[in-house]
Amino acid sequence: MVLSALLRFIYPPPSNIFVTAMSMISIVSLGNSGIMEVKGKHMQYSKFWNFGTDQKISADKKAKISSKTGMIIAYTPAFLAGVGSFVLLPVGDFRFDLLRSAITIHYFKRIFEVLFVHKFSGWTDTEAAITISLSYFINSVMMIYSHYLIQGFPEPQTDLKYFGALLFLVGISGNFYHHYLLSQLRIKGDKNYKIPQGGLFSLVICPHYLFEIMGFLGISCISQTLYSFCFTLGTTFYLMGRSYATRKWYQSKFEDFPTHVKALIPYIF
Repeated sequence: MVLSALLRFIYPPPSNIFVTAMSMISIVSLGNSGIMEVKGKHMQYSKFWNFGTDQKISADKKAKISSKTGMIIAYTPAFLAGVGSFVLLPVGDFRFDLLRSAITIHYFKRIFEVLFVHKFSGWTDTEAAITISLSYFINSVMMIYSHYLIQGFPEPQTDLKYFGALLFLVGISGNFYHHYLLSQLRIKGDKNYKIPQGGLFSLVICPHYLFEIMGFLGISCISQTLYSFCFTLGTTFYLMGRSYATRKWYQSKFEDFPTHVKALIPYIF
């Protein structure tokens, strides 16, 4: 009964053990990363570089690159995967074209922000940058490939692609806006962190993560495949852990951090 209800919203999974296995791996690996963030074992980038005594000792022994370079490394392969899909798989239906367009736009926006919006003052662990890059690349390829496999399958009873496209646009716009607000916190040469202001920052410390989840949920609704929803669920778990760690970090740095400001979901979490 649960399966029949689920199939109203997603395509029947293709008889491909690899795709099914990767769907489960995406949830488990991303969910575990979220748990690690809550426990204080952070991916070594952004403000969490050297956060914690034990991590500082181990981080000093690791190869480091600038945060800007690290983020370019992280996002470029996934962007190229989206662009490359139009060359390698030129024939596709409207939903397929909408999906890979959304993936390509998502990572193009990220690269654009790294080059022209974000302001960097720290370092990134080279290993972490490569790990993140592989994760983004593999998941982008898998979303495209899993949807390619169901070309010609009967459409789900409930068509979510237009709702998904709208949700994606809201998510990517809200994410960009709050990234812009973060970039305005520092004047040139300023390396000090400040409590973010404006937008939904008055309610949650990570509204950019909230909108990122919306964007990926929009991509999942466009695709309506098992893999895409598994990836979005795993991403949600990870960003919940990341936002929890971010709020904890701000509380440790600012005695006047507002107690009513939640981590990710206004008034709730």
